[in-house]
Amino acid sequence: MAWFKRGERASATEEVPEAGSAPSADLGLGDEVPLTPVVQGVPEDQQARIADALRELEAAGVDVDDLESLGAGLDAAFVAWEAAPEAQREPHDVVVERFAMGIGEHLHRHTDLRWQLVTDAFGTDLAVADGFKGGFVVVPMNLVAVRWLRREQGWVPGVVGHLVRLRTRR
Repeated sequence: MAWFKRGERASATEEVPEAGSAPSADLGLGDEVPLTPVVQGVPEDQQARIADALRELEAAGVDVDDLESLGAGLDAAFVAWEAAPEAQREPHDVVVERFAMGIGEHLHRHTDLRWQLVTDAFGTDLAVADGFKGGFVVVPMNLVAVRWLRREQGWVPGVVGHLVRLRTRR
């Protein structure tokens, strides 16, 4: 399958990876893309990724058990990032990941959701999900990245708090 480009090079194409090279191939699903989430345990490298982010948040004075602290930390990080000259900014994806891991860990500690590697029709992500059922999945990177792109602030206590209330009633 190829994507066609517009403009001067209208006849040039860009190749897209074949279906068998998708993350679902690693799950023994062959060319099939899972229609429902498939969950796996978290590999050591991903556990280290979570632990590193939690250490960085703690060093910055952010308490992942406190949604107000998480939210204030993210808002302050965004304001500082936006105010810094471009050449001096920490890459935004690093900041987003750090706070995404903090939010995921908060959900892990305060709900029935657990860290999992989740594969669905959109790919494979580090997420928090309801055990190995995969019926309820939150991808913290998506939660933070979308709001970062929209420059939203003040959302963490309300949004994450809602998820906590929703998942502690079970």
